Amino acid sequence: MRNILITGGAGFIGSNFIVHILGKYPEYNIINFDLLTYAGNEDNLEEVLNHPNYIFEKGDISCRDTVSNIFLKYKITDVINFAAESHVDNSISGPEAFVKTNVNGTFILLDVARNFWQDSPFKYKNEFSNSRFLHISTDEVYGTLGEEGLFTETTPYAPNSPYSASKASSDMLVRSYFHTYGLNVVTTNCSNNYGPKQHDEKLIPTIIRNALAGNKIPIYGDGKNIRDWLYVLDHCTGILKAFHQGLAGETYNIGGKNERTNNQIADAICRILDDKLPLKSGSYSDLISYVEDRHGHDKRYAIDASKIENDLGWKAEENFDSGIIKTIDWYIKKYN
Repeated sequence: MRNILITGGAGFIGSNFIVHILGKYPEYNIINFDLLTYAGNEDNLEEVLNHPNYIFEKGDISCRDTVSNIFLKYKITDVINFAAESHVDNSISGPEAFVKTNVNGTFILLDVARNFWQDSPFKYKNEFSNSRFLHISTDEVYGTLGEEGLFTETTPYAPNSPYSASKASSDMLVRSYFHTYGLNVVTTNCSNNYGPKQHDEKLIPTIIRNALAGNKIPIYGDGKNIRDWLYVLDHCTGILKAFHQGLAGETYNIGGKNERTNNQIADAICRILDDKLPLKSGSYSDLISYVEDRHGHDKRYAIDASKIENDLGWKAEENFDSGIIKTIDWYIKKYN
């Protein structure tokens, strides 16, 4: 029996993943460990709240005693680490919280797992011989791209915000625990996610929420920054592939091959809303307005996902045109 500690499981990606993994593997015991900060919400787990193999524990990954007690209480066999401070704007105004959670928290998880699973470096206890630590990271650790090219797993790290620097630091800690202690780790770096349950602060929910309320839709700078968009359930299937089939010590980039400028995102959402909920006059696109650009705003991200596609047999099922309609439908129900 696997007793999987999923950190940050009340957040956007973590909650979608918990619902997905329990749907595929109802025999797994899932322990959701989340501090329930502003970005975490137990309502995101309503589908599994009464599942016999789902347990919620509130706590902070940067508290060693709490993490150690969770490992002892549930005899944790695996960790999937979603827990992170992730909003770039917040990292600019208050970077300390990002270092505490993303760097120190990841270190605590790794170190507690090492001591719980191993007798000594590279020597696992018998009952934990197959235990795995999967670390969820971001493409932002690679910095920014020009007009061409893609991020691969060997792209040098060049983070440009306190958020991406803290995630890059956590990735390096994970790597070090593989090479120094033989810990069975895998890292995944994903492109921008979208879909149901995303926090209101993110770009796509912000556009939809403001459009439906008749408010100005704020777009940073000239709106020409480019991101590769990945539907959250596609990300979940990729994580599960990496958890079950990924090679220890490896990194797998997960991307949607859906590059869009922020202008294109806003225009697409407004067009769909014009069709689904037409205004009495004009278009939702009339609400688009441009605001001062974010400091250190990376110009373009795009991921080469060929490694996980070729080695593990994963591929994205949704393209942006199909995924954004599902996303808008979910938010219309939420906001209306």
